[in-house]
Amino acid sequence: MTETARYKNRMLETVHLGAQDLFRNGSIGAEEMKRFDELCLPVPAVPEFNGARIKALRERYAITQSFLATVLNTSLSTVRQWEIGAKHPSGPSSKLLDLLDRKGLAGLI
Repeated sequence: MTETARYKNRMLETVHLGAQDLFRNGSIGAEEMKRFDELCLPVPAVPEFNGARIKALRERYAITQSFLATVLNTSLSTVRQWEIGAKHPSGPSSKLLDLLDRKGLAGLI
């Protein structure tokens, strides 16, 4: 857990290690430690979604392209282009697709 590469920078590593000590001795609770984790540890990379993966995800939750477009706040045309491979989701759309993949529709609605 003390690998430097795991932290955003060395200063945050020092802060996080101190927080871990406080957590271990009971000075801070789990919620506070979670906040330190979010602050100090890097955000995991969002996986890439190709057309087949998007279509499989949509079919897993039995939703239409139109519904997916609405949930992701994008156009139906964009979802269609993703599924045929003409375009690839990026930024917020990728994050929302990842959230849908991990948490299901309840995670988006």
